[in-house]
Amino acid sequence: MHQLYFTPGPSALYPTVNLHLKDAINKGYLSASHRSATFKDIYKETENNLRTLLSLPDNFSILFTSSANEVWERLIQNTVENKTLHLVNGAFSKRFADIATDYKKEAVVYSAKEGEIVNVGEIKEDNEVELVAITHNETSTGVSQPLEDIQKLRNKFPDALITVDAVSSLPIVDLPYDLIDSAYFSIQKCFGLPAGLGVWIVNNRCIEKAEKLENKGIITGSYHRLLSMYKKGKDYQNIETPNVLGIYLLGKVAGDMLTKGIGQIRNETIYKAGVLYYGLQTHPLLNPFVGNERIRSHTVCVFNTKGESERIINELKKNNMVIGSGYGSFKSNHIRIANFPATGKEQIEMLADKINEIQ
Repeated sequence: MHQLYFTPGPSALYPTVNLHLKDAINKGYLSASHRSATFKDIYKETENNLRTLLSLPDNFSILFTSSANEVWERLIQNTVENKTLHLVNGAFSKRFADIATDYKKEAVVYSAKEGEIVNVGEIKEDNEVELVAITHNETSTGVSQPLEDIQKLRNKFPDALITVDAVSSLPIVDLPYDLIDSAYFSIQKCFGLPAGLGVWIVNNRCIEKAEKLENKGIITGSYHRLLSMYKKGKDYQNIETPNVLGIYLLGKVAGDMLTKGIGQIRNETIYKAGVLYYGLQTHPLLNPFVGNERIRSHTVCVFNTKGESERIINELKKNNMVIGSGYGSFKSNHIRIANFPATGKEQIEMLADKINEIQ
């Protein structure tokens, strides 16, 4: 029997991926030159579909990287001369701050206990901060920073660039692009695609900052300088031979999501999250790790398991259902369930029923 994946990345494939993959092979797209008109058409279709799906303003560009993790390094290299500020509420947001430190930048860190969020009211204004890093959806713990906090941070840091890690929440989250300068995600989560491609969204302010740094003689990278990536992207190309298949599939799945309607997808995600959080609320072995309902992720649902993670995971495997274990130090005490668009309502309901049978 085919296994059902509820893992938070790599995740279950979007239902139409199989058809699009066959189409790409049959049309010879995977052997086409990355400098050809064929590839430019693929890039252009993917960019156009993403722009429409995300309601992306014209002053933003879409660039492709090897992963979302790569974007951390590119941001530090290309947009920061001296100082960054990071809201840390889990392993991935902390890793971004660590990269800033690795590059010898002054990284100001505001940390929250895992499962909670940083209180932005406690963040001090600082006109020397060049980049404010927010993780909207912390994949390691299932906590989500409210979007209204972005407005508060913009008020505190009007001149700084604001970047949002939306790795496990785009396109479900409707980001306020008028308040931010950069966002990024990986395709193996909410888009339900094979891993190996990151998407970096940058506005003109990011490009201008990179130009300013280079004009000062500051090295912003070599082959993967933002300005080089931006120049190639304007012509629907990558610097190097890209993940053609990933770009092609992303464009097709984004198109499928447009056909279904992003509003319906978002509403279904909220419903499915409710099935998990409320359908499992009386389970004797489980309780949501994020206690405050207002900041619980809709896309990565994390539960305390009283040390029973391995047993729960193994019991579900017997029914061909694969969920994620806890991340890092929480491995034996958490389970993580991906609630991405690739997973249907009936599948989530069936998963909740099976978990409730485990006592």
